[in-house]
Amino acid sequence: MKTLDIRTRMLLAALLPLTLITTLLAAAFLTVRFDDLQTSYEQHNRSVVRQMALASEYGLFAGNGQQLQALAAGALHEADVRRVVVMNSRGQTLASAGEAGPVPTPAMSASEQQGFIRQAGLDWLVQPVYPSEVQLDDLFEKNAVEADRQPNQLGQVVMVFSRQSVDARKTRMLITGGVIGGVGLLFGMALAVFLSRGVIRPINRITRLVERIGRGDFAAADQLRDRDTDHDPLQVLQGHIHLMADRLAQARGELEQQVALATQALREKKDEAEQANLAKSRFLAAASHDLRQPTHALGLFVSRLAQLPHDAQTGALIGNLEASVRAMQNLLDGLLDISRLEARAVQVNKRPFALATLFDQLQQDLSAEAAEKGLRLRLRPTDLWVMSDATLIYRVLLNLVGNALRYTERGGVLVAARRRGSGQVVLQVWDSGIGIAPEHQQAVFAEFYQVGNAARDRTKGLGLGLNIVQRTVNLLSHSLTLASQPGRGTRFTLSLPWVASQPFLADDMARDKAAPDDLAGRSALVVEDDTLACSALAGLLESWGMRVATAHGPVAALQCLAQGELPDVIVSDYRLQDGLTGLQLVQQLRQQLGQTTPACLMSGDTDPAVIQAVQAAGLTLLHKPVRPAKLRSLLRHLLMAPPGQRPTGAALS
Repeated sequence: MKTLDIRTRMLLAALLPLTLITTLLAAAFLTVRFDDLQTSYEQHNRSVVRQMALASEYGLFAGNGQQLQALAAGALHEADVRRVVVMNSRGQTLASAGEAGPVPTPAMSASEQQGFIRQAGLDWLVQPVYPSEVQLDDLFEKNAVEADRQPNQLGQVVMVFSRQSVDARKTRMLITGGVIGGVGLLFGMALAVFLSRGVIRPINRITRLVERIGRGDFAAADQLRDRDTDHDPLQVLQGHIHLMADRLAQARGELEQQVALATQALREKKDEAEQANLAKSRFLAAASHDLRQPTHALGLFVSRLAQLPHDAQTGALIGNLEASVRAMQNLLDGLLDISRLEARAVQVNKRPFALATLFDQLQQDLSAEAAEKGLRLRLRPTDLWVMSDATLIYRVLLNLVGNALRYTERGGVLVAARRRGSGQVVLQVWDSGIGIAPEHQQAVFAEFYQVGNAARDRTKGLGLGLNIVQRTVNLLSHSLTLASQPGRGTRFTLSLPWVASQPFLADDMARDKAAPDDLAGRSALVVEDDTLACSALAGLLESWGMRVATAHGPVAALQCLAQGELPDVIVSDYRLQDGLTGLQLVQQLRQQLGQTTPACLMSGDTDPAVIQAVQAAGLTLLHKPVRPAKLRSLLRHLLMAPPGQRPTGAALS
């Protein structure tokens, strides 16, 4: 939350009480005046209807309709009267005048009646008419009272009144009160601004001088000494600042000498610290955006080149090029995994899942690699279910089994799971490889540590797999143990919480098996500001049979839609021109298209904040360099899966 400056706070301190008082006074005044207007209106109406009743007495008694009609017409000249009806004792209308409309027909009553027609804003009053008693002789007055004779009702008068005039007066009064209150507030604001200058200006002047003194300009204090401060409300503060500046100036000489000596010592310590962290910083810097961008384009170009027809010699050269690019991608992916685990940017989503699904996927992904080395990869069937993050556990198994295949020359690798106790499942990876000596069994989990690979042969891995495994297991709060004998093989044991089978739960690890031409004929909009990466990505998508429209920035992308382009999927870089991000662009494109078009983002930025922002937006982030197979699989999911089953909120390396 941004802190308000002192000027704003002073204005608020002056205006808020004034606004509150003005509002309360206006509300109280208007409430009283509205009540007075309403009371006056009701009293006037009651007086008019009673006068009409008295005037109608003779006409009702004599049945003189002409006289009654004249009285009714005359009553319309009274303020707010809209209709007058005179009825005899039998309920017959003898005279009526005024506007036609909803007029009540109340039953004959000996007392006054009133009501309100809300839809029309009309009040109606009914006044009974009785004959006047004339005393002819006092001798008979006592007998008349004793007889308690009730005079017969001659009829009644019904009058309808409009609230339009009183409502208009209320509105005018409300507008007048608002104008007066607004003028008062403006006057108060102007007065507050004028009065605040006497405080704000000295404070701003002192602030600027303190800032100059803080930068080492102690001569700025002379401005306070030479300034006439007899009428300055902050002269005491200015005097203390002048004293502080004098003391600082005296101490600066001594401090500069001490700082020079300390700086030399600190520089030496700093150089030592930088040297200690240099190796790690060098590798992490390799995963920067500038390295990933050309590597990403190179991988896409090589993948497209491999699809073209060529002779055997060229094919071998392309194969070596693919292997080199794959090795670079593996290194960058490993570094990305480590940086995300260190920054705790990996989102853990624990829920029940079947181990059989992971075993099937491992068999599909690694069987070709095992067959290439002449090894046997066995995954023992299981119906066990566990509680964990299926995606992270799969990556742990992928690293463990891949590492086992890499360091095994004969025999094979076995993956098995079994129950242990009442609440644990033991997941084990066995291999018949070279084994790990006891003195290396702890060190193999360190970054870039490899036993017997001083030459850094890339065919033996990068030394990051087990480190990623250990970090991931720690993140999931699971237990991982290692048992190995040199020359006889290695066994990794992972303990997971057991849960009962839940066959109706959807499995996140399921992969679709679409046909090879599943993307043919679909259209894609590629937004990439790097020319090489844009060209490589467009060529790769076109080789899959897709129709591709390219844009080098947000403006060009919006122009594509304006020209009638309706993409089936949007593939955008994260960081674009003019400071706009891919998240913002996807939102604008979807808004212009009027639908939630499937979309994914690519980025060479490994900042955890970027990953979290993409996940929060429900999109998938592919980290450069992007493997073509992973890109095709993601596009297949986005285009083929129902909207509720599309992969969202994920970050893929």
